[in-house]
Amino acid sequence: MANYQELANLVWNVADDVLRGLFKPHEYGDITLPFLVLRRLDCILDEGERKEKAISTYDQYNDKVAEELLPPIILREIKTSFYNTSPYDLSRLKADPNNIYLNFQNYLNGFSQDVRDIIENFNLDRFIERLHNNNRLFIFCDKFTEVDLHPNKVDNHTMGQVFEELLRRFSEMSNETSGEHYTPRDVVRLLVSLLFAEHREDLSGQGVIRSIFDPCCGTGGMLTIGKEYFREQINPDADIRLLGQELNAQTYATCKSDMLITGEDPDNIRHGSSLSNDQFQGERFDYMITNPPFGVSWKSDAAAVKTEAQNANGRFSAGTPRTSDGSLLFLQHMLSKMEDRGSRVGIVFNGAPLFTGDAGGGESEIRRWIIEKDWLECIIALPEFIFFNTGIPTFLWILNNNKLEQRKGSVQLINAVDFWEPMDRGLGEKRRQIGNRHAHQLIELYTNFEESEHSKIYPNDFFGYTKVTVERPLIDEETGEVLRDRRGNPKPDTTLRDYERVSLTEDIDDYDRREIKPHLPDSWIDRKKDKVGYEINFNQYFYENTSLRSRQEIADEMLALERKSEGLLNEVWGL
Repeated sequence: MANYQELANLVWNVADDVLRGLFKPHEYGDITLPFLVLRRLDCILDEGERKEKAISTYDQYNDKVAEELLPPIILREIKTSFYNTSPYDLSRLKADPNNIYLNFQNYLNGFSQDVRDIIENFNLDRFIERLHNNNRLFIFCDKFTEVDLHPNKVDNHTMGQVFEELLRRFSEMSNETSGEHYTPRDVVRLLVSLLFAEHREDLSGQGVIRSIFDPCCGTGGMLTIGKEYFREQINPDADIRLLGQELNAQTYATCKSDMLITGEDPDNIRHGSSLSNDQFQGERFDYMITNPPFGVSWKSDAAAVKTEAQNANGRFSAGTPRTSDGSLLFLQHMLSKMEDRGSRVGIVFNGAPLFTGDAGGGESEIRRWIIEKDWLECIIALPEFIFFNTGIPTFLWILNNNKLEQRKGSVQLINAVDFWEPMDRGLGEKRRQIGNRHAHQLIELYTNFEESEHSKIYPNDFFGYTKVTVERPLIDEETGEVLRDRRGNPKPDTTLRDYERVSLTEDIDDYDRREIKPHLPDSWIDRKKDKVGYEINFNQYFYENTSLRSRQEIADEMLALERKSEGLLNEVWGL
């Protein structure tokens, strides 16, 4: 079998040779990846004379059966999941260079509907015309025929590696936008490792069938790496179904292409917004993993989301966050698809979902719902400058509705901000990476489930608090007496109203006697206004107080530096 790196280099060189000067580097992938798919499909159809059988079957039944009945007849005859009834492929196009543009269109239109769907979403037409007008369409087709992608030379696994390698390179060339659809592979591998780190004993042997779902699947990296890890590290014989949904048309096409050329079911990749147009209604999955967009508005989905939020059984019934950031909506969407027997969820967040929103607000209510359900298992703080398009702090959340016995009723926090190594060459904001050594250390911290310098374990109610309303009496300015209502209760002075947060682990009356009454003896807490909230002040739990140095230490150090500088000057002047 061919080496995937050599094949990737070959395709990379084709792109660089033909596209340089005509296209911007960040456009290379938009053109090359679709051609890679076309070449692979040609090579599959070339085996066993499938191409000729598809054409002859089409000619035989085209005028005899209804249009919708023709595709299954052709597919049954050639025993593949796609076909092409055009007389052309990339090799045959070379026979008529003068009509390359028209024939190329005929070639594309000859594919079955699922392939045409991919091509249309790639928006390839805008590039084909430019290639043709600059006399490079023929040479691009010609160069790709030199890349042998026949299945007897390149199996599905290697083909997936080639696709992933090129996708990585092209994404890194376009690092100003790559972070929108491409998660760094070191982060994906760590998240996948965490997702599969426990319950391994249930995943061995024959007949294991599991599903992996990503509602913001982008180009599909989390899905493919998830399956690869499962097969290599857990059970090589398992049947793993990959499913995903993606809003962006071009990345949807990229992901669906990857599934098609590696033998996966491309129909399991769906197009549209997961929030307002759930393409997997009623379905449940074993593992779910995603990197939703950070701080992106969900106004365009607002009508559908709010309607569902009003339904007690709706995906978003726990609460809705502010419209400027829909991250927690994607998490709720995933949690609604957990299997009763247990599902594990891994998601990438920035810091906002940890603490934004006050008690009673949407974000706090979502956190409360998750933690009180005992679904939040672990949160890992990642190093800064680990993503392409942001240097801000990021976190991995692991959730599970079937926790191991020792994890029940608690949440583990892991501080991994120092678990990184520098990259040889930065890519956008990404200047650091999580190497194998640090990844193994983090998996060990997670699976050991013990308190340490980098690992803290807290009961669920540790993150909850009651927001209490502290009232003070309204005083008559003339008499100085407390004003009372008809029942004789003191009226509150709203200008002096204050609020306190009391941990759920503490008695509110005890807190009042200890913290409030000594300072405000005439105050009272209006318990009818209590609101329960949840937040996770991650950095606070790992803060280490460092004692200040004494004046004498500082003075001694300054004196030593002064003496050292005098000595250096003496050496310079030869004194």
